[in-house]
Amino acid sequence: MNRRHLLATAASGVAALAAPAVQAQDVWPRGRPIRVICPWPPGAANDALARLTAQRLQEKLGATAVVENRTGGAGLIGTNAVLQAAPDGFTLLASAFNTAVMPLVLRGATFDPQRDLEVMARTAAAPLVMVMSGQRPQRTLAEVIEAAKARPRDWNFALSSLGSAGHLATIEFLRRSGVQIDMVTYRGTQPALTDLMGGNAQLLIDPSFALLPATGDGRVRALGIATAARSGLAPSVPTMAEAGLPGFEFQSWYGVWAPKGTSADINERVNALMQETMREPGIVDRLKSQILEPVTESIEQTRSFIAAEINRATELLRSVNYQPE
Repeated sequence: MNRRHLLATAASGVAALAAPAVQAQDVWPRGRPIRVICPWPPGAANDALARLTAQRLQEKLGATAVVENRTGGAGLIGTNAVLQAAPDGFTLLASAFNTAVMPLVLRGATFDPQRDLEVMARTAAAPLVMVMSGQRPQRTLAEVIEAAKARPRDWNFALSSLGSAGHLATIEFLRRSGVQIDMVTYRGTQPALTDLMGGNAQLLIDPSFALLPATGDGRVRALGIATAARSGLAPSVPTMAEAGLPGFEFQSWYGVWAPKGTSADINERVNALMQETMREPGIVDRLKSQILEPVTESIEQTRSFIAAEINRATELLRSVNYQPE
């Protein structure tokens, strides 16, 4: 079963698990749909989680909820659509790590995620993994670092998107390893992975659910997973610490936001709904089968988490004198 099918199953399986829908309250009247805007293409984890959110809103609130994929600008186009929407609970943003750090890496992102958006919930997290082209002879991270230092023009790093968790992890890897090679930005994980398989790119760091399934036929080789301990779903892949970079831990994560000024009541109701969803055994099992960890946090806990993520990213980008693109 391929990755896209498994992710679709995680979303479609909600209907069988859900309790009967409750009558919609006045804030979400029937006849007007709730728009869940996903700033990324269909088929990836972010899209599957957006559809899971929309389906659960529809089931539990009795309102119509639809997903709109508003892609482009490294997530900025869809995010801007939510920033400009009325704060009435009818437009939500289902996005990822990128939302929190976008203003740090994109010149056109002039918003402040902590000031200009209302965080509703963090829904899931995914550890990152570093992979390399199977066309290269190196087998370990230490061998890759040695080879890239010796012949830097023969190597490059693929980036699935500016501002992604993989982008920040790549910057940290280059800083800590002392390797100086080019980064090439793609429009998503799949084209980056395709070039890696073809040998046009050599290295990539991105969520493990997207990359580990590609390691089965030898065209992609896993070098390390950015977690404190090895994953039970990929026990043969060493942690980045075991591979030679102690403390190298990165994850992507996914959440739901609303326009600034959305009422606390609406925010809390969506948060409670998503916490309930992410505790359901069927949802937990499906997400974990894709190396996605369900998250159940209060709004305050999510705010604190995002603030810490922004601080970490700010310090990292400042340390390498990164200039927004």
